[in-house]
Amino acid sequence: MAFDRRSFAVATAGFAAFVNLYSPQALLPQMGREFGVDAGDISSLMTAGTAAIALTAPFTGALADVVGRKRLITAAMFAVVAPTVIMTFAATVPELAFWRFVQGLLLPPIFTVTVAYIGDEWPPADVPRVAGLYMSGTSIGGFSGRFIPGVLTDAIGWRAAFDVVAFITLIAAIVVALTLTSERSFVRSGGLLRSLLQMLRHLRNRRLVATYAVGFGVLFNFIATFTYVSFHLAAAPYLFSPTLLGALFFTYLVSSPMLPWAGRAIALFGRRRFVLGIIAVWILGALLMLAPRLSVILAGLTLCAVCGMLCQTVTTGYVTMTAAEGRSSAVGLYGSIYYIGGSAGAFLTGLAWNGAGWSGCIATIVAMQAIMAVIVALAWEG
Repeated sequence: MAFDRRSFAVATAGFAAFVNLYSPQALLPQMGREFGVDAGDISSLMTAGTAAIALTAPFTGALADVVGRKRLITAAMFAVVAPTVIMTFAATVPELAFWRFVQGLLLPPIFTVTVAYIGDEWPPADVPRVAGLYMSGTSIGGFSGRFIPGVLTDAIGWRAAFDVVAFITLIAAIVVALTLTSERSFVRSGGLLRSLLQMLRHLRNRRLVATYAVGFGVLFNFIATFTYVSFHLAAAPYLFSPTLLGALFFTYLVSSPMLPWAGRAIALFGRRRFVLGIIAVWILGALLMLAPRLSVILAGLTLCAVCGMLCQTVTTGYVTMTAAEGRSSAVGLYGSIYYIGGSAGAFLTGLAWNGAGWSGCIATIVAMQAIMAVIVALAWEG
C-alpha cells in the first residue's frame, strides 16, 4: 500500500507542476491577438516561466538536501496557486510575464525534488520504472495544461481558464500532502553552502555534464515544437481555434503508457543505443511536420511527443543513477540547464519563425536533435 501511495503521489506532483508550466501554450495565438502583439512577444510567457525555473532549480536542489523532500514539495504546490490566480487580473503582456516568472520560481521545488525523492527512496533497479510513472504524470499534466485551458478559453475566456488551473493545482497539493510518505532513505547534508559546493562538483562529472546537455536539447525541442506548431496551425489554411489547438496535445497521452516500460527497453538495447534510436525517430517526426497535409503533421507531432517524453524519462533516470551523492543538487542543476534549453527553444525558434516561418522552425529543431545524437554517441555509457 505504501509503495502504491508513493507512486501515485510522485505522479500527481509531476502532473501539478506541468499543468501550470504549459497552461498558456495553446492560448498564445488568441492572447497575442487580444493584446495586439506578435508571436515572439506573446511567447515571452513561455520564456518567463522557463527562465525562472532555470534560475532557481539548482538552489532548490541544494535547499532540499538540507531541509528534506516532502516538506519542500508540498509547500511549493500550495504556494504556486497564488501567482496562477493573480495572472487572471493582468492587463498587459509584461504583467502576465512577471507573474509567469513568479510561478516559474515555485515549480522547481515540485519536480526537481520529486525526481531526487525517487532516486533516494527506490532501489536503483526500480528507478527507471518509477521515473517512468512520474513522467507519465508529467505527460498527462502537460496535456491537461494545454487542453483544458484551450477548451475553457472558447467557453469562458482565458482568465477563468487559469482560475480552473489554480483549483486543479490546489486539489493536487492536498492529494500529495496526504499520500506522499516522508523520506526514509534521505540523509540531510551538512548545510546549504556544502550542498552548493557539491552541486559545482557535479560539473566535473563527464557523464552528468553530457546528460545535462541532452536535457537542454529535450526541452529546447519540446518548447520549440509545441509553441510554434500552434502558430502554424492557427494560421491559414488550418485556422485552428483554442480548443483545437489544445486538442493537439492529445499527442502527449500516446506516450503515457509507454514510459513505465523505458527501463525494460534500456535493459534490452542499452541506454545509449536506445536513446540514439529515439532521436532518429524524433528527427523523422519533425520532418513529417513540414508536410502540408494535416494528418501527416499530426503524425509527426505524435512521434515528437512520444520520442521527447521517452528521451526525458531515460535522461532523468540517468541523472539520479549517475550522481552518487547530493541527488537533489544534481537534479537541480539538471533542471536549470533543462529549462535554459526551454527558454532558448522559445527565443531562438521565434527568430527562426520571424525569418523563415515554419520551415525555419523545423530546421532549428532538427539541428538541435542532431547535436543531441552526437553528444549521446560520444559521451554516454551503457
